[in-house]
Amino acid sequence: MPTVQSTKLSFKALPKPLQIKSKSHETHHDFTPQTKTQEDGIPIEDVKIIAKFKSRYNYIRVLEISRKADHPFAGSRLLLLDAPGNIHSISFLFKSLTNTYFDVFAALPPIIPPGPIAILGFGAGSAARLLLELYPGVVVHGWELDPSVIDVGREFFGLKKLEKQYPDRLFIYVGNALSAEVKDGFSGILVDLFCKGSLIPELQDPNTWEKLRKSLRKDGRIMVNVGGSCVEAEDKRRDGKVVMEDTLKAMHRVFGDRLSVLNLGNRKDDSSLALTGRLPDLDAWKKVLPISLTCYVDMWRPLDP
Repeated sequence: MPTVQSTKLSFKALPKPLQIKSKSHETHHDFTPQTKTQEDGIPIEDVKIIAKFKSRYNYIRVLEISRKADHPFAGSRLLLLDAPGNIHSISFLFKSLTNTYFDVFAALPPIIPPGPIAILGFGAGSAARLLLELYPGVVVHGWELDPSVIDVGREFFGLKKLEKQYPDRLFIYVGNALSAEVKDGFSGILVDLFCKGSLIPELQDPNTWEKLRKSLRKDGRIMVNVGGSCVEAEDKRRDGKVVMEDTLKAMHRVFGDRLSVLNLGNRKDDSSLALTGRLPDLDAWKKVLPISLTCYVDMWRPLDP
């Protein structure tokens, strides 16, 4: 849910937190022609708040970014769930791909066996939309702790339409994602579990990963958004880089050398994803992916513990 520092990358993680600029904060530098990145602030006149309230678990805001905005998020809706303003879901009106880590999640189906995919930390459905639209046979089971987040997804992010369109392929559950299970196990699990701007503490416990490993089918895989230094927590003691490293250590205890990492930022600790299982044949993987997702394949590296 992190930030990318380079203007050279077309694939980026989500900026954490989102920066909104008022006109009073603009300087002459803001008018210099340059390539905008997702970490650049969005002028306040290009941002419309269409929902704002506190639920039992989250400080929920839905932002609509003007299509005229000079920013990669132009024309999107964003879901913010904590005080620092970390983005948890994104959708565009006229396209499915997001140029964020959700697109990396969407590269998982070709390297797992047939069967259901779990999304732990469903949000407003950004990852589910990509999986359902790109892969006609995929069945998605999503878990979200906060029912208000699901309600917001249905009202503002097209989730209600998605449920009607795929009634036999999309199943949503409100509750503890770490209790997720289906008969015969999952072929793949996507983990995107944050609370108050930080990966949940359970993900730094090897026992959690052992439990998730046991919920996989044979040759199944887990792909995880492990965040990084760009994730800003409400509790300043929960440093994003340290939490990411502790999470990877816990995963390594369970998966050993069958663990790979992809970095979306310009620095090693910017924003990372982890993948369990032996790294697949990269050329074969690219051949069965939608061409728009092939750029991520060569970015995976074995974890250097």
